[in-house]
Order: sequence, then structure tokens, then C-alpha cells
Amino acid sequence: MSTDPILASLDDGIARIRFNRPSALNAIDVPMAEQLLATVKRLQAAGGVRVIVLSGEGRAFMAGGDLRAFHADPQHADTTARALIDPLHAALALLAAGDAPVIASLHGAVAGAGMSLALAADLAIAADDTVFNMAYARIGASLDAGSSWALPRLVGLRRAMQIALLSEPIDAAAALALGLVNRVVPAAEREAETMVLARRLAAGPTAAYGRIRRLLRTSHDRDLGDQLRAERDAFAEGARTRDFTDGVAAFFEKRAPRFGGD
Repeated sequence: MSTDPILASLDDGIARIRFNRPSALNAIDVPMAEQLLATVKRLQAAGGVRVIVLSGEGRAFMAGGDLRAFHADPQHADTTARALIDPLHAALALLAAGDAPVIASLHGAVAGAGMSLALAADLAIAADDTVFNMAYARIGASLDAGSSWALPRLVGLRRAMQIALLSEPIDAAAALALGLVNRVVPAAEREAETMVLARRLAAGPTAAYGRIRRLLRTSHDRDLGDQLRAERDAFAEGARTRDFTDGVAAFFEKRAPRFGGD
């Protein structure tokens, strides 16, 4: 097995980004954050990415941030925090701005920064053995990796306060009921179910997916009038694409569309 903290592959439009520090339950440290950013940049530059799957090697998706550097040098904890958070945030911003939908494939511990990454994805599949915990408050930390943005949008402010302030464990069934994940599957079926969804999205209208996800993600930033104008402009832009042309033709010809992603 590679010792790189991030494993990446691209096959038939499906990009896989796998956190690879299994002995540390994939706890994220500065090198992992930096390599995550480099990996996202490389995949976007390569082109042809139509869906991105985030997952973790070993027994967990990610058990939060690696606290060893903070413990070793508490006087420079703020500098360490910035060195870790800046590349992580830059990677998440690139993923949010792109066209390709992001799937989080979750199992085991999903805590701290791991839960934040799961919340940042567009869709999430969790194994039935998954346990979530925001965990930040347990070490006297505040939120990062976009969780303060994503969590209240997913569950509402009052529940977000409960999840973040109390840092209580949330099992997979409760996460599904709260809307933190889209689907819970038996642990043995998580990989297969993830790939079924990934292949479905990879065969879809990728550029249209990008317009949809950006409209949804920015909808809270606009009033209704501005959102209506943004919808109109996005639809008009999409109406010039080959995917839209074939999608409309397929509707009248009573066949499945052949989406090329543009």
C-alpha cells in the first residue's frame, strides 16, 4: 500500500480521493491537507472529472484533525491551525466551485474535520456502523472546514447548536433522520452502493449538475428576485449546451439521453 496520505484515481469520469492514514484513523494533518489541495487541483486540471468520491482507508472515514502537532508545540498552535486549515479550506472551495458532484462514502468514525468534510459533500452514503461527532467543543475548539456553513443549512439552527455544542455521538440511523446523510446501507455494501451512485452521476449532465449545485449552495445569499434572475441566467447558459440539446431531443424521441457532460 502507498504511504501517501491521499490516494487518488480517475476512471471513466469517476475521481476517487481516499484518505490514507489508517493507523491514525485518517486524522488530518498538515501534509494530508496540503496533498488534498494538490490532488483536487490536479484532478480539475486533468479534465474529464464527472463525479468525485471521498472515502477513507481502514476502519474510519476520518476521526478529526491530528492533534499531535498542537500538543507538541502549544505556543504556536495558532500557526499550526492556519497551516492545516488554509489548504483544507482551499480544497473545499475548489470542490464547491466545480461542476462535478461530490459524494462522501462514510464508515466508522466520522468526527471533527471528518464530519465537516462529510457535510461539505453534495451527497453522503453511510455504512450502518458509522458514528458521527462534531467533537470540536470537546477540545475547546471552534468549527472549521465549512461545517458552520453546512450544518445549520442541513438541520436548522437549533439542531446545529445541539450537535456542535454538545458534541454527542450520532449513529447512522439518527444521522439519516437528521438529514446529515442521504442513505444508510449495510457496511459490507457501502462500497458497491457508492459506486452505483457514482456511475449514475458520471453518466449525467455534468455541467448542468454544476449549475444546479451552485444555485443551491448560493441561494441563501440572495433574495428571491436575485435568485430568480440567477436561475434564468443559468438555464439560458445551459440551453446552449449539447447535453441540453440531446436531452430535449431524447424527450421527444422517447429514448434515454446521451449526456457528454457539457
